[in-house]
Amino acid sequence: MRTMMTVSFPTASANDSVRDGSMPKILGDTLERLKPEAAFFTTHNGLRTAYIVFDMKDASDMPSIAEPFFMGFNAGVSFSPVMNTDDLKAGLQKLQSAK
Repeated sequence: MRTMMTVSFPTASANDSVRDGSMPKILGDTLERLKPEAAFFTTHNGLRTAYIVFDMKDASDMPSIAEPFFMGFNAGVSFSPVMNTDDLKAGLQKLQSAK
């Protein structure tokens, strides 16, 4: 299922991970593993934030995906199912067919 993971990095631990070089390693390893459809990096509510869209094969994958962010950065992590435009069109067509 197409999933968007949001990762929010607390400032102090993110600063430490930038200084010690662990941020690029953890992010790089995660992106290599997930092979995301898209990955965006910005700030949200004053925190470094990543939005990573990828195909989650099974809900049981969540702990192994999130744990490096919890342990490495004390980050907040959330997962949300998401649709692209084609998915939305298909869903709306199903809705119309059900009437």
